[in-house]
This record gives sequence, C-alpha cells and structure tokens, in this order.
Amino acid sequence: MAKILTSRVDKLLSSMGYGSRNQISAMGKAGQLRLDGAPVHDVSKRIAISANLPDRLQIAGELLDPLPGVVILMHKPLGATCSHKEDGTLVYDLLPPRWRRRNPLISSIGRLDKETSGLLLLTDDGDLLHRLTSPKHHVSKTYRVRLDRPLSGTEGELFASGSLMLNGEEKPLEPADLVAMSDKEALLTITEGRYHQVRRMFAAAGNHVTDLHRESFGALSLPEDLAAGQWSVLSAAQVAFITAQSA
Repeated sequence: MAKILTSRVDKLLSSMGYGSRNQISAMGKAGQLRLDGAPVHDVSKRIAISANLPDRLQIAGELLDPLPGVVILMHKPLGATCSHKEDGTLVYDLLPPRWRRRNPLISSIGRLDKETSGLLLLTDDGDLLHRLTSPKHHVSKTYRVRLDRPLSGTEGELFASGSLMLNGEEKPLEPADLVAMSDKEALLTITEGRYHQVRRMFAAAGNHVTDLHRESFGALSLPEDLAAGQWSVLSAAQVAFITAQSA
C-alpha cells in the first residue's frame, strides 16, 4: 500500500505562497481556512496530501491552488523571458502573483528565447524538469520556422545527417527532421535543447530565422484555443503521459 503523505496546514500553505506561517496562523484564527466545510483554527494540524485536497480546502473563500508537483502548459508570447531575474516581462508574471512565492519555485522546462513564442511547460517538480530536459531522454520538440530567404532544398538532408556541427561546439547535433511547408516556412523537430539551436541550425545552412514558434513538446501540442499569454494546468493523466514519453 502506498504511503499517504501528510503535512501541517501552515507548512503546506506557506510553501504554496499563501504567506508566512504566522500569516497562515492568523488566517486560521480568523476563520479563513476551511476543510470539508469545517473551520481549521489550528494550523499545526496535519492533513493528507491527496489529489482531491484542492477541492476540499478553502482559503478565504477560494479553493486551494494546485498542489506541489504542478505542471503548467503556457502559450508563451513574444517578448516574455524564461527567467526569474531579468528585466522586462517574465513568463512567471503571467501566473497568479502568489505562485511566484512557491517553494520549490515554478521554473520553465527548458527555455524559449525572448523572440520565440509557443508551447512552454513549467513545473515545481525538479525530477520531472530534469527528465524532460535531459539529452538522454530525446524528448522531441517541433517548431514552426519562418525564414528570411527561400529554402535551398538541402537543409533536410543536412539536419537529418547527424553530422551538423554548430559554430563553437565540439559535438555534432543529433538528427533532426525538417518538413517544408512553403519556400520560406518549415516545421523542424529536434530532440535536443542547445542554446538558440534552431536559429543556429538555419544560420549554418546559410539562412536567417525571422519567426520561431514551438508547436509541440513530446506528445503535447499547443491547443488552438489557448491564446498567447494564456496557460492551463495539466491533469495527472497528461503529466503521466508525457513522463512515459520520456522514459
């Protein structure tokens, strides 16, 4: 039988960004915490960390945020940066402010540069982050690429060869799959995540990327109805699915 994880109420809520333990204690005394409809005045009480806890625990009249281990699928907009510290708009600014205070931090699974849009995954699960970004798991990522000049027709063979060496690197790229959509547009699927990899691949082929948009990550595709800047929390089944894809 699987061991049931438990946590003190104040420790759990503090780690999820709701405030300090003293602030959580004050909320309990004020009757702002309710479990299954009953007030929780003693925040030292231990509760089971179950999948349905967010439906059972209310804080100031609102249901609990997603539990630790959350995975978020975001449609990253142009101009947002995958960083916790840089100036300008950060992808984390698109999440509820309280989520910026979670411990462990929510971090992006890999990065999309400031001028790249599309599917971005974020999580506070360090093991999952490592699994999905580790080169040995070969998780595929597909990008829609728009180019400054027409494709020459040789890029597909070059990218699939497994011999393309990027400037300043000592190891050739893993084979990648290119599908031409028009003379200046293509879909490129890679299984690595090197620095500015897609842009550098086309630069090595004598072209320049003008627009870059990630359409899929592993088995997940960007939902058509998810507008730039919007996000959704993945279900347990979706998380299990992408984890299995990286086994």
